[in-house]
Amino acid sequence: METFDVAVIGAGAAGMFCASVAAQRGLRVVLIDHAARIGEKIRISGGGRCNFTNLHTGPANFLSANPRFCRSALARYTPQDFIALMKQYRIAFHEKHRGQLFCDGSAQQIIDLLHAECAAGQVAWRTPCKVKLVRTENNKYTIGLEAPDGAPAGLLQAKNLVIACGGLSIPKIGASDLGYRLAKQFDIPVITPRPALVPLTFAQWPYAHLAGLSLEVDLTTTGPYGKASFREDLLFTHHGLSGPAGLQISSHWMQGEHQSILANLAPDADLQAAIVENGSGRSFASNTLEEWLPKRVSEAWSQEILTSRTREPLAMLPRAAKQKLADHVQSWRIVPDDTEGYRKAEVTAGGVDTRALSSQSMESTTQKGLYFIGEVVDVTGHLGGFNFQWAWASAMACGQAVG
Repeated sequence: METFDVAVIGAGAAGMFCASVAAQRGLRVVLIDHAARIGEKIRISGGGRCNFTNLHTGPANFLSANPRFCRSALARYTPQDFIALMKQYRIAFHEKHRGQLFCDGSAQQIIDLLHAECAAGQVAWRTPCKVKLVRTENNKYTIGLEAPDGAPAGLLQAKNLVIACGGLSIPKIGASDLGYRLAKQFDIPVITPRPALVPLTFAQWPYAHLAGLSLEVDLTTTGPYGKASFREDLLFTHHGLSGPAGLQISSHWMQGEHQSILANLAPDADLQAAIVENGSGRSFASNTLEEWLPKRVSEAWSQEILTSRTREPLAMLPRAAKQKLADHVQSWRIVPDDTEGYRKAEVTAGGVDTRALSSQSMESTTQKGLYFIGEVVDVTGHLGGFNFQWAWASAMACGQAVG
């Protein structure tokens, strides 16, 4: 049986980075993953260019049942630290929007960087191998591996075990619940996982004809983390809402709670003045709304509220109808029925309860030598590179402490 100082399960962003940090400290590290092609989530992120961090990263950009937990790791490994590593490897990048940094070239450059960092520490690889069992004996972890054909692939033993196998998002690239199962095996609590940064869907959706249309909106809701508001682009789909605004607000939405979302489709407009108070001209309501809304949206909203009076000039409309239209544009209350689920979710919210982990090292407070990092932990970032920064920061905290 081969023995190691550290075994890392999961060769994604957090797992590879943690393995490299620990190995470059002189520890003997093995990295285990069931996938033959490593780093698929990195490869497909950011449209293939990997939104690898966000310049404005701070604790306020993360959601958790224990919101203070992420502070220590984020403070000790910042976006500037990862940028320095990018520059060391001469990987060109650019800021796209609101501090979001992307590779100029391909996301493969990030995967190659992580491979190179692992090679610098002489990390041992066991891929593709499934983890079939984990048990503890003599203060060490024994890990049983299985080959892709189902044949046994041997046993490993390690003093420390790092769980970095992510969440349930995007099952087609190999997502699984292994991390949660291992946490429960060692009596570590898990906050119920759910899809996050995911399109919202509606059982009855009268706006399928607007699919593909996008506009900047304010979205507000009150969910499991309190009140949340975002000003981002909202995308209409055939089944509901997506785009940055829809994805952001989805992380705050809980299925089964009949939780409403308030949308202001014209956040910079004064419709009280433009339509209700001064709407006495010969123009139609939809024409007036087009100053702030795409034509198809202004027509749809006017038709929904004004029905047969859509083609009447504003001057002919009763004040109550004009008020109702203005409110429908700037206080559109919607209640989603569901989301597109894990197949479309960028991340998984919930996960290993951080109240059972050390914020300094990511080690379990009850199971010595057992660590959890990255997406498997109940820390979920906003859209825009924050989840990658959590991967780097939590991996660094663990990689420096393990041993």
